[in-house]
Amino acid sequence: MAALLVGLLVGGGGVGATWALTGGPSGAGGSTGDDARGACDALAGVDESKFSTKGKAGELAMYRFAGAFDLSTAAAAGDSSYEPLAKALGRARHRHLQVFEVDAEVKKELARARGICAGL
Repeated sequence: MAALLVGLLVGGGGVGATWALTGGPSGAGGSTGDDARGACDALAGVDESKFSTKGKAGELAMYRFAGAFDLSTAAAAGDSSYEPLAKALGRARHRHLQVFEVDAEVKKELARARGICAGL
């Protein structure tokens, strides 16, 4: 189970990094704002209750979570005003990697990230 979760996060990270470096699906010329909005779009599609679900639903949830983390990190690297979003998603990701479940701390950080996204 742990190997699957790590694999999903690493795979999602590769997708997110590629998206960030290539400017996303719309082509070159993306900005840090585009990265932040992409992170929020990915986060909007995250259903954390499915993280431990086997099959496509669980994979989709984990890939979106990883994509949100990676894009928020890219946004923060280019513009420090996006650091709160990246930090909230980073804390959620790290906690999930520690406990392999969606506990109160993960939920709190995801809620914080969603609140930040609502303000973008």
